Amino acid sequence: METITNRTFEEIEIGESCIRKHTVCEKDLILFAAVSGDHNPVHLDAEYAASTPFKGQIAHGMFTGALISAALAMDLPGPGTVYLGQNLSFRKPVMIGDALTVELKVASKHESKPIVSLECTVTNQNDKVVATGEATVMAPTEKMTVNAPDVPEVTVSAPQPA
Repeated sequence: METITNRTFEEIEIGESCIRKHTVCEKDLILFAAVSGDHNPVHLDAEYAASTPFKGQIAHGMFTGALISAALAMDLPGPGTVYLGQNLSFRKPVMIGDALTVELKVASKHESKPIVSLECTVTNQNDKVVATGEATVMAPTEKMTVNAPDVPEVTVSAPQPA
């Protein structure tokens, strides 16, 4: 079991950063579609997606946003963080097989509340920016180290004919 430790509001410094990596696979797109209800064929149908300007399946934009959320929850500030807001611009499509790097950088801290703004940049394996934005969070005020719950393995199977 992985243990994770947060950074409290008091500990966080402007300019501090973290990096989280993830390689996108087809299973990510299928699971995100199942959870979100977004079944757009550009994400799920290789034949259809090949006929689009992207020339292949692309990840849901908010899947990239979910990777930012994971970095906030797991890395900076970490456990106890409350996500308050996000602006996000998608710059390039994210394809199956892309190795993404999420970088968070502390931009500012509120003077009287435990609120932190973080610049968010997501790049692919070619160092091309695929998404940028700014997240606003309520940072934890108490130090904690917790066990990250184990997530069960999820199996994806083809839909059964009606």
